[in-house]
This record gives sequence, structure tokens and C-alpha cells, in this order.
Amino acid sequence: VKRRSKGFGGIRLTVICDSSVLIALSSIDMLNLLQYICKNESLFIPKAVWNEVVTEGKDRPGALEVAASGWIKVKEVKNQWIVKILVTQLDYGEAEVIALALEMGARLVLLDEKEAREFARKLGLKVLGTIGLLIWAKKEGIIDNLKVYLDALQMKAGFRVSQQLYKQVLKEVNEEM
Repeated sequence: VKRRSKGFGGIRLTVICDSSVLIALSSIDMLNLLQYICKNESLFIPKAVWNEVVTEGKDRPGALEVAASGWIKVKEVKNQWIVKILVTQLDYGEAEVIALALEMGARLVLLDEKEAREFARKLGLKVLGTIGLLIWAKKEGIIDNLKVYLDALQMKAGFRVSQQLYKQVLKEVNEEM
């Protein structure tokens, strides 16, 4: 990350993040991008995400970075009935992310899975995924070349991006192929 940003939209945010975003950004050495979005405030993750990334994923990308960060805070979801309802359609981590976001009145939820994003939006939450974060970083001048990061996501993180989305994203930031 080359320069400091004002944060996402210049305002302080409560941000809740899912494991896929943490793992993907760690895989391409861009986890610190989340600090810029949070304006150097804490990023919150529920216990299920911590377990998935750090405990169960101890030998995979993101585990050491998340465990060592002082700015990623684990927060327990109090309202377990929402989790029980959501987990009928989503995985446990995604369900806890959405439940925690609702509890904390989060301004932004970071999710990559399409179904989880749709649920979150239906519940009135603002949602971004890994690619959306990278687009924001490019538009803010934090990164110079989005294509490099999209390619790295696919090669290093095994991130699936359709050719149509790939071209659309690059066109949006004036990096047409």
C-alpha cells in the first residue's frame, strides 16, 4: 500500500469481515488495506471467522497475519438465534459475520460469497468483497495497478473471477486489456 487514505469514504466505520476476504488479501500481501478502510480503527471478526482463519487454518495464508495483528478484534455474537436462522442457508462464519454486523450496527460488511452478500443486503447492510476493496484502493490511489492484484488473487489465492467480471472491473478503473 503506497499512501495513506482518508478511510472508506472519509468516515469512521465499524467493519465486520469474513474469512474469505482475510485469506484472499493475506495471500496477496494486502491485508493492511483493511486498516485503511477502517481508518486505523479495529476491524471486527466473529469467533467463527477467527477459528476458520487462525485455528483451523493455522498452516494457510492469513493465519499468522490475522493472529499477529493488533487491529483485528474478535467479538462474540450475542444473538445466537439469528446465527441459527442464517446457518440454514449460509456457512457458520458468514452467518456470524452478518449477525455481528446487525448487533454492532456495522456500516460495512466484507463478504465474498454471493449468497451471503445477498442476505446481508436484504438485511440492510452495506457489503463489499475482496474485488470491491481493490477497486476502491485503485480509485483512492492506494494501488497503481489493479490488474496485478486481480492476477495475484487468481494465481496465489485460487480466487475465481470470471473473464467477464475481470474485464468489467479493469474497464471500471480505466485499465482495459
